[in-house]
Amino acid sequence: MSKTVLIADDSMLMRQMIRDTLTTAGWTVVGEAVNGADAVEKYATLHPTAMTLDLVMPETDGLYALKNIVATDPSAKIVVCSALEQTDVLKEAFRLGASDFVVKPFDRSVLAATVERVAG
Repeated sequence: MSKTVLIADDSMLMRQMIRDTLTTAGWTVVGEAVNGADAVEKYATLHPTAMTLDLVMPETDGLYALKNIVATDPSAKIVVCSALEQTDVLKEAFRLGASDFVVKPFDRSVLAATVERVAG
């Protein structure tokens, strides 16, 4: 089975870094989203094995995406990849269904290992 991933981050540079990291680790990037609503729409269409999700994005944020994706797919494998270190926001992300968290800036091997472990 192919390992597919959706990347949701408003920063083009960060999406490129995540894409490079995960493709090197054997993942196929099936899509990229620039905000929460875009992530929800692309997740529903692409059905990735896993996804990375920034919390702070314009228009609709990562918490919006988490809530809406998990509502339709409770088994979604979502790794929050964010610079945010605010405990309350992270607690909310896990409450909404985040599978794990990687702090930006991230170590590439940690990101790849976390996505792999979460995806099972």
